[in-house]
Amino acid sequence: MDLDHARWRKSSRSTGDTETECVEVAFVPGTVGVRDSKKPEAGALVVSERAWRSALVSFR
Repeated sequence: MDLDHARWRKSSRSTGDTETECVEVAFVPGTVGVRDSKKPEAGALVVSERAWRSALVSFR
């Protein structure tokens, strides 16, 4: 999946030290990209919207 033009934003769950704990997410129709904001060139984990919602429910 091409996320080069995705709009990344800091996750609301990323509330720790911004130097060591910053996760960014990008919502693209049908999928969600997750990456480390300090190393965006390292790539992203891409999951379905359904998997993303399931993960959020399990973390509550």
